[in-house]
Amino acid sequence: MQFLLNAIRWLNIGTATAACIVMVLMMFHITLDVGVRYFLNGQIVGTLEWVSFYYMVALVFLAFGFVEHRNENIRVDLFAQKMPKPVQLGLYIFACVLGLIFFGMLFWQSLQDAISATQRGEEAMSNFRFLIWPARWALPVGFIGVLFAVLANLLKAISRREAL
Repeated sequence: MQFLLNAIRWLNIGTATAACIVMVLMMFHITLDVGVRYFLNGQIVGTLEWVSFYYMVALVFLAFGFVEHRNENIRVDLFAQKMPKPVQLGLYIFACVLGLIFFGMLFWQSLQDAISATQRGEEAMSNFRFLIWPARWALPVGFIGVLFAVLANLLKAISRREAL
């Protein structure tokens, strides 16, 4: 089981690292665009499209699994805090099972959408040819990361016999 937990951890570290690289690229791209506008009175064509369709999508979805793996998502457990430990564990297991179902469905649907977009060569409406089908793949990659992170947290909670 430790091998599985480490594999999930490293998968989510990898996707979070990719999200960080995307963030640095986005910052560089936007800074360069502002510099070109300010100093050269020009523009970099496609900055808005790149930021909207690629950078922001990858930044949000690729980091999602890492955040879940570290239990850093927002939680409202006001009532659960006051319950006995076995009840907390039961609620946590129930929430994890619901999370596995939910993120499993999101993964499956986003995977189908990414495959369809790739086959069609999906493009955005623009004054130039701008392919957006590659960005569609950030969603299934991110959702599988979350799915595995929820699974890892569920296994940890069961082995420790306490809610995380």
